[in-house]
Amino acid sequence: MKQFYFLPPVMLLVLTLTTTVLHAADNLSQIQQVEVLFRLTQMEKKIQESVDSIVQLQIRQNPQLAQHKDTMHEFFTKHVGWNALKDDIAGMYMHKFSEKELKEINAFYITPAGQKVITVLPELVQERNQLAMMRLQQNIGELQKIIAAKKPAP
Repeated sequence: MKQFYFLPPVMLLVLTLTTTVLHAADNLSQIQQVEVLFRLTQMEKKIQESVDSIVQLQIRQNPQLAQHKDTMHEFFTKHVGWNALKDDIAGMYMHKFSEKELKEINAFYITPAGQKVITVLPELVQERNQLAMMRLQQNIGELQKIIAAKKPAP
């Protein structure tokens, strides 16, 4: 009779382990989809380009740093490069997108239109930002007048 007392805990343990293994398998498949998305969108290359841009920006803002370019590049790569961010970025994607959604996204990005989006979208974002800045510069006087009109009288 004593062996029957151990049966429910053993069954619970087996059920828990099975659920854990199935969840891990689901995560593995989702991780694989994220990795496919990263390859299709050239995420590693884009992160590296960001590191390069950060270094260049720092040197433009402070030309004396040019002599430390390699050290700065190494530092930024260490902290915000692909190897430093990949797992965290993958986690963000896994949190926001299901495996099914990732498959659908990948199905689009693998097409010629999807590949065009990958190459053209950064240009469009840059053009949009330039347009916004131009409009702000053209109309900044309006903001200055509004602010001046709202100043309390001395």
